Amino acid sequence: MTIRRATSAPARRAAGLLAGLALGAALLAGCSSEGAETDCGLDACTITFDRGVAASARILGVEAKLIGADGDQVTVEVAGEQLSLTVGQQATEVAGFQVSLDSVDEQQVVVRVARDLAG
Repeated sequence: MTIRRATSAPARRAAGLLAGLALGAALLAGCSSEGAETDCGLDACTITFDRGVAASARILGVEAKLIGADGDQVTVEVAGEQLSLTVGQQATEVAGFQVSLDSVDEQQVVVRVARDLAG
């Protein structure tokens, strides 16, 4: 005779919740920043750099740095390559990522970095 243990619904929910929290912590641990804030999903991050400081962020396994900003043109370094971006410009491909400039003002620069899923 085989004895089966029934797993209760609350125990399954708790296990699922713990697994979700562990995954979330792992994703957050993969991002770090200095002078910047990041908002990341699985395949893309929006980085809000503070102007006037040495701002950088490590996202999606690469480092992104704000090099400088002049008017609506911004220079960033992503995965070791420098890019010049302007608001409204089509995304630029670098190291398997699409990089675009969302906005720039006197205090902040907002850049979007997304995995190039088409390539």
